[in-house]
Parts: sequence; structure tokens; C-alpha cells
Amino acid sequence: MYALIYDDHSLDQSEKKVISVHETRQESETALSLRQKSLGKKVYDCNTRVVWTDKDVSSDDVLNIKDFSTWRPGEDIPEGELHSDSD
Repeated sequence: MYALIYDDHSLDQSEKKVISVHETRQESETALSLRQKSLGKKVYDCNTRVVWTDKDVSSDDVLNIKDFSTWRPGEDIPEGELHSDSD
């Protein structure tokens, strides 16, 4: 399942709070967009991201970083996400 998690990118925080869960990436991307608008912030400023997990989770649960990944296994990854923005 896909989940929106709160992620402030702190490397010392291995647990991330689940904001919401969704069956498809499209549903999770829509929820991320709505969250961004409700917070009045750009996506990278709202400390929220979409992840894939095999765990059965609900809103307000906590995921450990080993329990999720950015992409579902076998999912098509957009070309722009395959390469780092830095040199």
C-alpha cells in the first residue's frame, strides 16, 4: 500500500508517522497535493512524502525506515527520478 508519511529528513529519526494510506500512487499523490494546499506550502516544504510499504498500517501508525521504500517493487519510475540532481 502507499502511505503519506511525515518526513523532515532528519537522519537520526528512523521512525516516520503515517499521515494517510492509499491503494494507488495516484490517490496518494492527490492526497499529497491536497495536504500541500491546506498547509499553504510547496511539496518540499510540507515535510510529507509518498512511500510504498508491505506492512498493514493506518493513519497515525509509525513506520520504521526499513519498512518502506520510495517505489513499489516493479513500479515504473519516472525518468526524472532515476538520476540525482547534483553533480
